[in-house]
Amino acid sequence: MPALHNPFKAALIRGELQLGCWLGLADPYVAEISATAGFDWLLIDGEHAPNDLRSITAQLQVLAAYDSHAAVRAPIGDTRIIKQLLDVGAQTVLIPMVENAEQARQLARDVTYPPDGVRGVGASLARASRFGAIKDYVTTARNEICLLVQVENRAGMAALDEILTVDGIDGVFIGPADLAADMGYLGQSDVPEVQELILSSIRKITAAGKAAGILTLDPDQQRACVEAGATFVATDIDVTAFARSIRHSAQGARDRLKS
Repeated sequence: MPALHNPFKAALIRGELQLGCWLGLADPYVAEISATAGFDWLLIDGEHAPNDLRSITAQLQVLAAYDSHAAVRAPIGDTRIIKQLLDVGAQTVLIPMVENAEQARQLARDVTYPPDGVRGVGASLARASRFGAIKDYVTTARNEICLLVQVENRAGMAALDEILTVDGIDGVFIGPADLAADMGYLGQSDVPEVQELILSSIRKITAAGKAAGILTLDPDQQRACVEAGATFVATDIDVTAFARSIRHSAQGARDRLKS
């Protein structure tokens, strides 16, 4: 029996647009509610949300029952952390702040078993292999792992051409907030200079045969990125969606009942 199929990776290979949402509330109940919304993928954030390995695992468990594919962003591109995320069942991993091709090559090794990589062989203990029930897991897992690298500063952009030559990288995600800050536009990712770099980078990524992705809440920017070739686009964040809705609800109540 081979490793479980990764429909998100297969869709990216086919060039099909995958719409997603960021999960930062770090709660399996919220993750399950989000899975009923109809997004193609949901990103469990281990970088900027209060997630640890156990909370990530719990969210992977509830999302497994739904059609929305679960991706995980690691807090950092560390071999040990990536090993744990893969073992608890993450098949799509996003690694932040990739600045050069050597980092990208190491990440490709991190998600690959020896002799071609350095992923620790402990599949019999792992949720990923259904605790040993998937007998062919170690020989088939790599085919279903989707490795996405996040380029989000000027150093990464300068090295983008070389990063795109790295075998084993399935996609490149542009981080607009950090990129804008590094370019001197903190909190201003909508300025023309930043936007032009984002769109030209998306075109470069797709021309190299890789999937291009981004998170943006701006509908105009979403359309522009899709038109440039982006195929995995996150359009909302559970934290901001909840904050927006609950504040609107409170304001509506005040307007109706206290005016």
